[in-house]
This record gives sequence, structure tokens and C-alpha cells, in this order.
Amino acid sequence: MEDCLGSDEEYYYSDQDSLDVIENEDSDLPWILPKGPTTKVITKESLLTAQKEDLRRVMDLLFLREHHARTLLIHHRWDVEKLFAVYVEKGKSWLFAEAGVTVVDHQDLDPSPPNSPVMCAICMEDVPSNETTKMDCGHCFCNSCWTGHFVVKINEGQSKRIRCMAHKCNAICDEAVVRNLVSKRHPQLAEKFDRFLLESYIEDNKRVKWCPSTPHCGNAIRVEDDQFCEIECSCGLQFCFSCLLQAHSPCSCLMWELWAKKCRDESETVNWITVHTKPCPKCHKPVEKNGGCNLVSCICGQAFCWLCGGATGRDHTWSSIAGHSCGRYKEDKEKNAERAKRDLYRYMHYHNRYKAHTDSFKLESNLKESIQKKVSISEEKDSNLRDFSWVNNGLSRLFRSRRVLSYSYPFAFYMFGEELFKDEMTEEEREIKQNLFEDQQQQLEENVEKLSKFLESPFDQYNENEVMDVRMQVINLSAITDTLCQKMYDCIETDLLGSLQLGIHNIAPYKSKGIEKASELPASWVNNANNAGKGPALHCGTSGGSTELEQPSGFGSSEESGYSSRKRARKEGLGGGFDLNLPAEVDRSDS
Repeated sequence: MEDCLGSDEEYYYSDQDSLDVIENEDSDLPWILPKGPTTKVITKESLLTAQKEDLRRVMDLLFLREHHARTLLIHHRWDVEKLFAVYVEKGKSWLFAEAGVTVVDHQDLDPSPPNSPVMCAICMEDVPSNETTKMDCGHCFCNSCWTGHFVVKINEGQSKRIRCMAHKCNAICDEAVVRNLVSKRHPQLAEKFDRFLLESYIEDNKRVKWCPSTPHCGNAIRVEDDQFCEIECSCGLQFCFSCLLQAHSPCSCLMWELWAKKCRDESETVNWITVHTKPCPKCHKPVEKNGGCNLVSCICGQAFCWLCGGATGRDHTWSSIAGHSCGRYKEDKEKNAERAKRDLYRYMHYHNRYKAHTDSFKLESNLKESIQKKVSISEEKDSNLRDFSWVNNGLSRLFRSRRVLSYSYPFAFYMFGEELFKDEMTEEEREIKQNLFEDQQQQLEENVEKLSKFLESPFDQYNENEVMDVRMQVINLSAITDTLCQKMYDCIETDLLGSLQLGIHNIAPYKSKGIEKASELPASWVNNANNAGKGPALHCGTSGGSTELEQPSGFGSSEESGYSSRKRARKEGLGGGFDLNLPAEVDRSDS
């Protein structure tokens, strides 16, 4: 690593080349077009579009109606690729049977007259045939029994996969039939059913998760590639897609969860009490010694020996306590106290450095406005220097590098401690890996501090030559810190975690341009809500469902619901609709 940190003159190259290093990692492959965002923001308006994309792929490949395609996708947690793989490997019959899809034509050769009585096998009553409904599986019952069955299942939270009432029938009921029958008696429950179907695309989909913002912004995020990534929602929140906590790489999700808990609870306070106090043998309150004598007294009046913690009388001399002796060595107590003291000091070492860099990050973020003022002053001067984009580029690089540096300390705390990897490495291996990591960490820290120093310098008061020097230093240090961050991530992934529990401790990859901002998925799918879910009654002799793309009854056209996503949480009066501003587990009332 020393070779890449030589004198500053070794890194002086043209401004354009430096900016290419900073802003275009793929500059050596000019024939490859830059890749667009791989994460999408799904708003209320685009949720239907996102769902229809996957539904259409399955419908086109397997020649299915929409509700059959949705049943298959819900069963496979909206993983289209997995669904296709099962189809290729095990065939259509197995795929349909496993998911509860029945695609059979049950046309009666001699259909019953509309008013002829049919006995329902559930309530055992004769009802007119036009008051019964037959599902795709061929089972026919009266509409009253079907409705009661649907209401119970929706209230139980099973609305995404409501099975047929017939004994040992695993077929999933047609959602259009469910919606049509329930809406006649319980319109609010029908809206709840529609909401559950829509939100299944988010809640049952491993590639889609709600944005964890508070208050909730109403958005969901869909990733296309790696699920171990950090993303920025359109509301501005940056978070880890895997655990939905704040962005924390190079810490793994487990490491950050443990670290956040350690900083939040009182575990280290307990450690301090263990090191510096002894419990009173009578009232068990912690007592701190404030003098040299080893006979101490608690506020409850109990005297005890500081050396062993045993209760004693008050008579004592300079060298002994009457009737008490604790000179024999007790290894366990000494070891426990020494270990608690060592663990406390080790935690304080990493926590102090983590907090120092976190505080520096906050202060530097507040300095952005003052640095912009310096840029404005410099641009107004009568000088040949007009381009100050290097300041913004350097500032962005400083923020990214400082963030990586701050989270590298919680990583080191667990990587080289005994809590997670005690049995994974020998003491010698741990020492070698720790020295390797700390060397890179130290080099990154030195260059980040240099970059911070030059950006905070009063360059608006410098002459042209001095500004040129600051400019080249910022450009070069930006390139160096970017390289060092990448090398630190490579070291973590290959040298440190590569031979260990990589399946448990995955980290989000380093991105030179910062955390990727998700782009909004366009709401391009348009349909008329008035015609959705309002088909004719389905009687025995016909199968339920519709062959057209069905839109749940809670949504209007894109023109009706195309208001700004920023106002989505406050929008009221959307005719006949329901709100998706909160995840289902937050707001699932029937009202």
C-alpha cells in the first residue's frame, strides 16, 4: 500500500483525467453505455404497473388468465425466474397442482335452466341455479355459502390464497368471483381484499420492500440484482435493503444490529459497574471505594471486605480485619474482573473512533453551505479559474469516504473480537488479518483528514496559483481515497470474510459514485376502474373469472390517481379508493 501513497507529485495528472477517475469508473471501456439504475421506486400510482409486468410475463408464456398467473406468482413469492425454472424442470401439471391452479373446462353438456333448483352441498338447501357459482375446479355451491367462506378467510388474513370449500380440494378461488360476491354484502371488506392482493406484490416479494422512512413516505423499493445493497429512496432516505436499517457497509447486517444494540442499551454501563464497584453483601447495591482502606461500608450500614466482597465486622487494623481472612487466591473472580475491564476498554477504543468520524461527518455536512459560499466568491473574482466543480466532487468524495471510515470501526470490533469469529480463526491468523486491515484503515484515515483540511481551507482568499495547488490536491486526494475505499472493501470480502461465514456476513458492494438513488417506475398502465371486477354473476355450468387484465376496484385511471407522489400521503377524497400510504401491517382496518 505504500506504493500508492507516495508524494503528492506522483499523483498530479490532468484535471479531466482526475475527474474521469472520480466520476467514471468505466472510462477504460468507452464502448459500453453506462448502466441505468437497477433499483426502482414503486409508488401508489406505479404499483399496478409493476405487478402487471410480472403478471403479463407469466400469462404470455403459459397462456393463462390473470388470476391464475397471480396465484402462481404468490405461491412462488413473485419470483418469475424461479417459477419459470420450476415449469421447465417439472412441467406445467406439477407447477399448477403445487400452487392450487386448476385450468379445466367444465362445460355442462346439458346446462340446468336458470331457475331450476340445485342442492348446495354445504348448507344442504335447494337454491335456484342462478344463485350458485362454480369455480374452475368444478365445485358448485350457493352464493351465500361462498360469501360466508370468503368473509371468514379475508378476516383471517388468508385473502391472497382462498381455497375452495370442497373437502380436500386445493384449488384457489377466482379473485374476480371473490370480489364480486363479497362486494354485494360487504363493500369495505372487498376493498380490503383488493388491498391485500396488491400488497402481496410487496410483502411476499423478496425483491420488493417498503421504504423504512418515518413517517412512512408510501413508497416501496424493487431491486433487480443483488439484494445485499444500499439504496436511496425518492424521499431521500438511504438504507440497507437487506435489513432495512440505515446504510452501514462495510458492516454486515448482523454486525450492525449487534453494534446498534450495544450502543443503545446499558451493557457497557453494566461493564463499568462490574469493573469499578462491588455489590454490598446485604442490600446488593453497587458500592464504589473512595479511599485506601479495604474495609468499606455501604449506605445501608453493612461493612464488607473490598478484596473479596464478604461481610465483616467493623473492627480492623491497618493490615487485617478482625475474624476475616481472604488472602487465598481465587482465580475465577480475578479473571472475570480483568476480562470485564479489558472488554470495556476495547469497546471504548472502537466506539470513540466511530463516534469521532460520525461527528466529523455531521460537521462537514453542515459546512457544505459555507463551502458553497466560498465557491460563489471565487467565481465572481476576475480570474482565469471559472470551473470549481472539483470542490463539489471533492466534497462528495469526502462524505462517502468518511462514512466508510466511520462504519469500519464497528466492523473491526466484531471481526477481530471473540463474539462472532472466536472459533473461525487462530490467534495468529486473527493478528495477521487485524494488522492488514488496520494498515488500510490508517491510510484511508490519513487521506480523508487531508482531503477535509484542503476543502475547509479559505481558498476564496487565495491567489490564483494557491487555488490551483488546492485544486490539484483535492482532485488527487479524491482519487486516492476512492481507491483506498475500494481496496478496503476488496480486503474485507476476500481476505477477511472470504474464508469465513460469508453466507451470514454479506456486505453491500462499494460504489464509487455513492449509494444508488432509485428511479421511479413510471405508471404507464391505464385501465378503466369502472369496468374492473364487475362482471356478470357466475352460475353453475360456467367457470369463474375473466380473460381480460383485471384492475382491483379500489383504483381509478392514471388520470384520476396521477397526482404528485409527494402529496400522496395527504390526498383525500379519491372516489371509491383506498390508501396505500402505509404497509398493510400498519393500517389494515375495515373502516
